[in-house]
Amino acid sequence: MLRPQELDEGERRHWRELRAKSSAPRNPFMEPEFTAAVGLVRPRARVAVVYEGGEAAGFLPHERGPFGQGRAIGLGVSDCQGAVLRQGLRVDCRELLRACALSSFVFDNLQAEQGLLVPYAAEAHPAYVIDVVRGYGAYECGLRARSPKFLKGTLAKERRLGRQVGEVRFVFDERDPAALRTLMAWKSAQYRRTGRRDRFAREWITRLVGGLAGTRAAQCSGTLSVLYAGGRPVAAHFGLRSASVLACWFPAYDPRFAKYSPGLVLHLRMAEAAAAHGIGLLDLGRGRAEYKDALKTGELPVYEGAVTRRGAGAALHWLAREPARRAQGFVRSRPRLASLAARSLKSAARLRR
Repeated sequence: MLRPQELDEGERRHWRELRAKSSAPRNPFMEPEFTAAVGLVRPRARVAVVYEGGEAAGFLPHERGPFGQGRAIGLGVSDCQGAVLRQGLRVDCRELLRACALSSFVFDNLQAEQGLLVPYAAEAHPAYVIDVVRGYGAYECGLRARSPKFLKGTLAKERRLGRQVGEVRFVFDERDPAALRTLMAWKSAQYRRTGRRDRFAREWITRLVGGLAGTRAAQCSGTLSVLYAGGRPVAAHFGLRSASVLACWFPAYDPRFAKYSPGLVLHLRMAEAAAAHGIGLLDLGRGRAEYKDALKTGELPVYEGAVTRRGAGAALHWLAREPARRAQGFVRSRPRLASLAARSLKSAARLRR
């Protein structure tokens, strides 16, 4: 059992080799660099290292809470979770938890190929993806065939933005810290406007994003993409990218330019740039949104649930999480109720202002 910073280079190399051999998309949230970044801002972050034949054969990054309640590393912000194991390695999940002194292990974005943990899932959710393996041109052709009015309208708004505001310019990997601060301010305002909890009001998340913005590794690089018009930023996104996957994380735009749909324009340019960099998949994450429905080419399942061991810790886990999770699932499964809930959140947010 190690803190993320205590992993030596040999263990990190084994971790990367195991990820390279996996059939799952190489999502950067599953790389050791993301776990290391979380470890710098979450003091109870740990990595369980499983050895076989004297060699590191598996890793379970997690955070340890009160009474041994464990959670996936970065739970609440990480969009891809699970254990990293050698193919064919046999591990008893509850025995692994016992060895980690954990009474439970909670996940909410478990990667589909997680044979160790999927049997303990309570719900499956779609994560929306954009496939640009065949290039951006092929993606745009498919988008034109599926949603001709959407694509035509978005491109027309991009041209109008250039005429009425100023030259449109896109930067795929912006390094200006001021642009990141602008994005976080937009996102905080969006959270408050829609009645959702402001993630950037939590210091550890702000520090995590700041740390990852400077991370440059082959399979986990912080990537800030910005759409400019007339020399000013109008939309931006911060996410992580590997050599093959761009994990879309924090998109936002300046609401003063909403009529130009700058967020949609930004995502089209991100897809184009990703394809040019050899990235084949943009992972938009779980959670329904109109822009995801418009842009997606498909869906991948992710899972939510928990493994528990018998004892007081498991009972505390159930009381703390299960009633709320089931209530949320009930609302999500009923579109009219979900729409009413969203409107109520926005009304409450307006009253708070």
